[in-house]
Amino acid sequence: MSAADEGALRRGIVETACEMERLGINQGTSGNVSARFSDGLLITPSGVPARELNEENIVFLRLDVQNDDEVFRIARPSSEWRIHRDILRARVDMNAVVHTHSTAATALAIQCRDISAVHYMVAAAGGRSIRCAPYAVFGSQRLSDHALSALEGHRACLLAHHGVIALGDDLARALWLAHEVEVLAKQYLLASQLGTPPVLSDEQMDEVLEKFKTYGRRNKQG
Repeated sequence: MSAADEGALRRGIVETACEMERLGINQGTSGNVSARFSDGLLITPSGVPARELNEENIVFLRLDVQNDDEVFRIARPSSEWRIHRDILRARVDMNAVVHTHSTAATALAIQCRDISAVHYMVAAAGGRSIRCAPYAVFGSQRLSDHALSALEGHRACLLAHHGVIALGDDLARALWLAHEVEVLAKQYLLASQLGTPPVLSDEQMDEVLEKFKTYGRRNKQG
């Protein structure tokens, strides 16, 4: 990619972080954003509010970076850099990662609950449910390992007592999915006030998943 492409991607990360706050799925210095770039990734820095982000303080990390000592000799990326590194290293089909502490989804994560098939849009995350990964301390390799397992075959998961991870083939899709997970969590919580919500069957969800393979795709013009 050219310097112009890198600048555009850095601006896109900043804009994504600001939009997360505008949408109400992030606040303060919580959450983080990354995107694949060259032989590594660009990621938001640690402890910087969205309103203070700019192109220059977005951090570049190689995908083969190994530990905090190596990372912090370069800069101070998000404390969750391992999750972003490991996802982009393992999921060659994805190019962007958004992590939020959105309220409703995190409430479910505090209860260590998956988002079951209460609505067909759960399939937007790639499966019949949105899994909740087990708890591990933030920034740890163990948390990254749990997230990777929960994301297997999926594009979003919850992190127990923590928040949400959403993936996309670009920043816009990752952000859209992170917001969609929050909407689904709100619907789940509201429906639960009336009793245990009924869920769609595996067969019904499989039908939706099949439809989603071509949903929103445009035919190429010859």
